[in-house]
Amino acid sequence: MCKMYNAEILTIGNELLNGRTVNTNATHIASKLTLLGFTVRRITTVGDNLKDIHDAVKEILSRNPMLLVTSGGLGPTYDDMTVEGVANALNLKIELNKEAYSEILEKYRSRGLQLTEERLKMAMLPVGAIAIRNEVGIAPGVLISLPGTDILLTPGVPREMESILEKYLKEYLRFKPDIYYYEEFFTVKGVMESELAPFIKRLVKETNIYIKTHPKGHETLSPSLEIQVSANGKTKDEAVYKVKSAIEEIKNKVKSMGGVVV
Repeated sequence: MCKMYNAEILTIGNELLNGRTVNTNATHIASKLTLLGFTVRRITTVGDNLKDIHDAVKEILSRNPMLLVTSGGLGPTYDDMTVEGVANALNLKIELNKEAYSEILEKYRSRGLQLTEERLKMAMLPVGAIAIRNEVGIAPGVLISLPGTDILLTPGVPREMESILEKYLKEYLRFKPDIYYYEEFFTVKGVMESELAPFIKRLVKETNIYIKTHPKGHETLSPSLEIQVSANGKTKDEAVYKVKSAIEEIKNKVKSMGGVVV
């Protein structure tokens, strides 16, 4: 049996809770981790509130994920509280990080700007943390390595988050999944989701793979389903074989029910 590499995601920001901003960062992080072989167990969102960040981190760590990725709250303003909230949850002091300081100083000086107290805030990191250079912005990413768990803090600006996440996965990742993930999508028409459901339920139970039907048409008038099939395997070939075998069974079933595969 494949070892489970569990991960969780914590996104932070009032704008994510009041509907002002769509949480695309969570989607991107989850997709990246899933394709790498992690199982994303939960995505949590909290506002810019120190206690809420603290409590969320404590709760997540109680489930012992191998990786926790956060997004948001690393900037220079009063409501950027992620570093402090995470440090409090871990009982770590915050100190001036030399690498982060050098990076931030360089970026502001190159623009002829002074390093104010607010800007210096982005160099104040938990003791023992590693600063990951932000190639497209100012605030560095933050890596905290605990026994059995990596905590990666990334900015909320999507392109900055994406850059730091990519850098972490390539250069700093400690717990690399020894499994492969593969998925395919296909569309069928003429079969209602409720009709196909018993077959899908049985197939999932027998094969232990993930199958999800996404209705695209009206259930009774013009049934159309997009079907997602995904699986993990010890090798890429194993994962691909599982998915393609299941797809073949589903297609045959759909055709026997009078449906068509698009």
